[in-house]
Amino acid sequence: MTFAKKLKSALEKGAAHLLSKRVKHFSEIIIVTVAIVSFFIHLLIISLVKFKYLVVADSSGLLSNPIAAIYTPFSFILIYEVYLLVYYLPKSTSIYIGKQYEIVTLIVIRRIFKDLSQLEFSNDWFKVPHDVQFTFDLLCTVVLFFLIFIFYRLNQRKFVQEKGSSIYEEKISRLIWLKTMIAALLMPVFLTLAVYSLTHWIHENFFSLTQAVESMKDVNKIFFDEFFTILILVDVLLLLISFMQSDKFNKVIRNSAFIVSTVLIKLSFGVGGVLNPILLVVSVLFGIVILKIHNLFEGLVVPD
Repeated sequence: MTFAKKLKSALEKGAAHLLSKRVKHFSEIIIVTVAIVSFFIHLLIISLVKFKYLVVADSSGLLSNPIAAIYTPFSFILIYEVYLLVYYLPKSTSIYIGKQYEIVTLIVIRRIFKDLSQLEFSNDWFKVPHDVQFTFDLLCTVVLFFLIFIFYRLNQRKFVQEKGSSIYEEKISRLIWLKTMIAALLMPVFLTLAVYSLTHWIHENFFSLTQAVESMKDVNKIFFDEFFTILILVDVLLLLISFMQSDKFNKVIRNSAFIVSTVLIKLSFGVGGVLNPILLVVSVLFGIVILKIHNLFEGLVVPD
């Protein structure tokens, strides 16, 4: 057996293991366990800081209120959502995109839990920046949740025009294999990025003697800023290899729109205030509108 065949065989075995239902179930148990344990550890650290048994620099505000402890388990739940995104990549491009939308919605909810500990109740609610951000995040969560529901409803429709053709089935098999290899390669990349991002942020936020608060990275951007940059590159690659299945105009536009949607999500991490939730809603809404038009296109008979 040649080296190329050995490498291909090893990649296929590794991908089959990482993307198996058994590993998915095991990962779910591990993440839930870690999330629960991390929640109590975070509460313990907050208590130690409050009673001055532990002194740390807390520029993030995550050690000031017990409510902020919810932020930690939610972070691990988000990591599991990242795994699910990769898990569904070979199975369905639409579900893969839907997982992106779910992740940004959970990021907003996680931010709400953090902001709950910093709310200032007053008659001038809309004059306090934290309170305004909190209000827009609440509205954003409701809108995103509803839009994701619509997105999955649109994906329930099944199209069978091309199915049954041996050439079509061969193209699908080749496409699924390529997407499986991409997913298998993404697993270690995202795991390494998650570990690096977390350790780097902890060091800079709590242990660096030369830290500058102005330059500290927003805790909500940790990992996910770089994560969506990688997803943009993956989406472009998926667009290119999708030509192996079909070069229909509506499919090209749909896949291109998903890239634009991911880019808008990525851009949202670079802005603050109310523009952040607005960009998130626009990104998901754009994907849904294009998907709806794509579905309408499927009912047309367009000459080749």
